[in-house]
Amino acid sequence: MPEPDYAYHKKRNQYLSTAILNAILEQKEYASYEKILGIVDRDLFVPELNFVFGQASPKAAIISLTRLRQTFYHLPEDQNLFRQRVLTEAVHELGHTYGLGHCGNSRCVMFFSNSLMDTDKKGAGFCPSCKSNFQKLSIHQP
Repeated sequence: MPEPDYAYHKKRNQYLSTAILNAILEQKEYASYEKILGIVDRDLFVPELNFVFGQASPKAAIISLTRLRQTFYHLPEDQNLFRQRVLTEAVHELGHTYGLGHCGNSRCVMFFSNSLMDTDKKGAGFCPSCKSNFQKLSIHQP
């Protein structure tokens, strides 16, 4: 897809994730897919938060790579940690597309990440309750 200039908020120097998510949903070539994951290298936000790692709707999700990199925080690059963070956020947002909400278990992938420390702590795995819920919900998907 083209650069998401339409979503850029100059005052915040960030991109409105909802606008990008809506643009993904409007793409006719993606209509036949069960779920869509958009990956951008732009800093995302929603109006009520300073930033988001991602956002989801019932059909599509988007994640940002920007804040998942160590270099964003002026730290040495760590490709293994970066890949783990990308996987964690992708699974989290795709979990939302299947109807899972946020989980209170800080070790579960569906736990809300308020910070990168939360993302690193939880990892990409479901807790037993969310795993069971996911299995039930994914069976009922159209």
